[in-house]
Amino acid sequence: MFLKEQYLALIALGFGVGAYGTLIGAGGGFVLMPILLILYPEESPAILTAISLAVVFFNALSGSESYAHMKRIDYKSGLMFATATIPGAVIGALNTGYVARQLFDTIFGIVVIAIAVFLFLKPTAELKSKTEEYKDSTIRYRITRHVVEADGVSYSYTYNPAVGIVLSFFVGYLSSFLGIGGGIIHVPALVFLLHFPVHIATATSHFILAIMALTGTVVHIWTGTFSHGVHRTIALAIGVVLGAQIGAQLSNHLRGKWIMRSLAVALILLGVRILIAAFRP
Repeated sequence: MFLKEQYLALIALGFGVGAYGTLIGAGGGFVLMPILLILYPEESPAILTAISLAVVFFNALSGSESYAHMKRIDYKSGLMFATATIPGAVIGALNTGYVARQLFDTIFGIVVIAIAVFLFLKPTAELKSKTEEYKDSTIRYRITRHVVEADGVSYSYTYNPAVGIVLSFFVGYLSSFLGIGGGIIHVPALVFLLHFPVHIATATSHFILAIMALTGTVVHIWTGTFSHGVHRTIALAIGVVLGAQIGAQLSNHLRGKWIMRSLAVALILLGVRILIAAFRP
């Protein structure tokens, strides 16, 4: 029996996950998944990743709607990268069911700490001004994109599409396998490797996440895993849809470097917590 108090608690949790996840373009799965691992120590990784991916989908869908009104989404790049995530997401969702809980927790903790270390070591000087166009003479095939926000702010950036496509495939696999949505990998990659402005990266990442998370969720529905987490997903989804709207609005008031730094701090804390739990007797 799913109690009313449990619903309210999960709605509140979903609200926080939705607000923070949308703020940094990460879908919130990297926050939700470790909490689910702590709240439900006896559940299998497959069930928890199914819940997390479904919630990430609703969060990303709600956040994308807000970012669309702000005109921050690079749709052409987003559709290209989202398509590349789909095969990876399918394979990742299927593989989760074959991993033991302790091994899953260990992999999860190591991955998020590794990403946090990367963010701390990467020079913040690479977060360039909004209108600067990035060029790399070593890139033979490149795409230049121009995005103008609803408030008139203009962005111009150049990137290698092949790098983005290959990266997106692996992001799709890893994020679906871990149930974290993928934004914690995609946002830094878009900023540091493909030279997206931070606010465009967070918005475009959310758009990509909606497609990728839906793919992973459909796989879990097809395998029958998702049926064990429907009630929890509904409660969390109500919260994230509301929280995502708040997160998108808050993104207007924070500098890009603080968005990245807050992401790194959160990742270190959560990664350490999961590793401690994994090796606890």
